[in-house]
Amino acid sequence: MTVTHTSTTFEPIITSLLDNDLYKFTMLQAMLHQFPQTHGVYRFRCRNNKDAAYSLADIKEQLEQQLDSLCELRFLEDELEYLRGLRFMRSDFVDYLELFKLKRRFITVTTDDKGRLFIDIEGPMIQAMFFEVFVLAIVNELYFKALTDASVLEEGQRRLDKKVELLHRYAAEQAGNSHDIPPFIVADFGTRRRFNKDWQAHVVETLHKAEPNIVGGTSNVYLAKKLGMTPIGTMAHEFMQAFQALDVRLRDSQKAALEAWVHEYRGDLGIALTDVVGMDAFLRDFDLYFAKLFDGLRHDSGDPYLWGDKAIAHYKKLKIDPRTKVLTFSDGLDLNKAWDLHQYFKGQIKTSFGIGTNLTNDMGITPLNIVLKLVECNGQPVAKLSDSPGKTMINNDTYLAYLRQVFDVDEPE
Repeated sequence: MTVTHTSTTFEPIITSLLDNDLYKFTMLQAMLHQFPQTHGVYRFRCRNNKDAAYSLADIKEQLEQQLDSLCELRFLEDELEYLRGLRFMRSDFVDYLELFKLKRRFITVTTDDKGRLFIDIEGPMIQAMFFEVFVLAIVNELYFKALTDASVLEEGQRRLDKKVELLHRYAAEQAGNSHDIPPFIVADFGTRRRFNKDWQAHVVETLHKAEPNIVGGTSNVYLAKKLGMTPIGTMAHEFMQAFQALDVRLRDSQKAALEAWVHEYRGDLGIALTDVVGMDAFLRDFDLYFAKLFDGLRHDSGDPYLWGDKAIAHYKKLKIDPRTKVLTFSDGLDLNKAWDLHQYFKGQIKTSFGIGTNLTNDMGITPLNIVLKLVECNGQPVAKLSDSPGKTMINNDTYLAYLRQVFDVDEPE
């Protein structure tokens, strides 16, 4: 299928640099303050190419135009003031953002004769890491634009209405709980996989208005500002991965990353990501010191029930009451799965849930499963050993085997 568009008028998809996930800002601040010379290489991958309605190579020309436009954007004064109002954003970092502009030379787009789309980002991480969410959102919106008609939007609205009904039901069930049962809390994590930016805004505003005590947060900083919601996010895999190539022993890379985070935020943004080298290896590094300093953990791969049970057991082993901690789940969730997890863990530990694709791209069309991952840092390969083998992404099998050996992680079956 070849994509054709009747309109020749160019419309930028990204119109604000705030239209990004909070953890891009928080990681950028830490990198700028502590490792500003770090160099990174990012690679794009569509994990479900075979399910695409048409070749992603068809959007190359439009993508190039959108990237040109993206790299002209600057932060506006009211956006900078909003960031200054966030307790964990330092004034010198916001001063840096006042001067910030993405550089077009760091990102290239190519295709092959199989119709595959390749996007490569290479440059200083204080530039390169800020491209990711924008690029994924642009690719999604360009792809789905050719598949959109009235029936798609009607189906999306029908599914959104069902979600509102679910939220009302969960709110009613919660109303009868005692005060010692932690609430069911959901945040929008859907910027990178959204159907388009207008649909994300519609979904988030609809759900927030329907049940603000359940859907009170979003990872999207622009929407948080616009709708008066809480911006949600701490760190992503790339932050932890980068330490595999920084000036520490590979075996100590997780501990060094956690220590750097504590140094930067000193008690704020205290949710640690666990699946960069797998949960078991993470827990071996997550000793009493870190367990007391961090508020909780984030799940992003593997069996969420098994993962949560392991986390609770670890806190108990360290003589920490799990009920004082929080588990954030963010892997392929919908509202039903999130509610079931909340019910399973209530009374044991606090929970919160970040839902992406199922909130912002549930339209009856198969969503793209696209990622843009850090694969090299300072000239060395880096990788994550996800608890879901299909999420591992690296160009160097030798390094992957070495990483498994160092962290005592078995090959997946």
